[in-house]
Amino acid sequence: MNIIITGASSGIGFETALEFSLQKENKIVAIARSADKLRKLLEIAKGINPDCTLLPIEFDIVNDDYAALVPFLKERLGSVDILINNAGALINKPFLETTETDLGEMLQSNVISHFRMIQHILPLMQSGSHIVNIGSMGGFQGSVKFPGLSAYSASKAALHTLTECLAFELAETGIKINCLALGSAQTEMLEAAFPGYQSPVMAFEMGKYVTDFAKTGHKFFNGKILPVAVTTP
Repeated sequence: MNIIITGASSGIGFETALEFSLQKENKIVAIARSADKLRKLLEIAKGINPDCTLLPIEFDIVNDDYAALVPFLKERLGSVDILINNAGALINKPFLETTETDLGEMLQSNVISHFRMIQHILPLMQSGSHIVNIGSMGGFQGSVKFPGLSAYSASKAALHTLTECLAFELAETGIKINCLALGSAQTEMLEAAFPGYQSPVMAFEMGKYVTDFAKTGHKFFNGKILPVAVTTP
């Protein structure tokens, strides 16, 4: 399988890339901004499975030029079976201190960048391909909300709705799209949102779940926002 994972330099994206690298027939493109962390990812992946094919790409999905990225992906992968839009950012501020710039940053990082990635990768996908957006319980309708996360949660809610819209628009292509609204997993982002909180779910456990869902979830779901949480947060 040919897989693209954004936000692959840490947390759930990092662990998902490692999980896919266990099968030597997979080709994984790991996209992130940190070259150092990507090198570490490749080193660990090769240590676990020397035969794996993992291609680290230093790329900022918000600011960099997709015109340079897409030809590389087409040359190295040909087609794309799975796109996991995992990259994201979080701002934790009281609402009255949250600026429009903060809100814009959240929308750019958590929605617009994925919008752009999907637009550019879709021509490389075919019937049976699967797009997995990584959402959040913070943006899930009816879930408990927390102070300080208004901009973040609003941006994730927008990603959830984008997922539902695209499922209908892409229906005739056979390309499926779903969104996992993740609860807590022990990552740097969780620590930023809830300092000192210890999640019962480790990043590698969530990474395995995301990997399994990306491979098989589209056989059972399309256009769904699926809550993945055992605790609040």
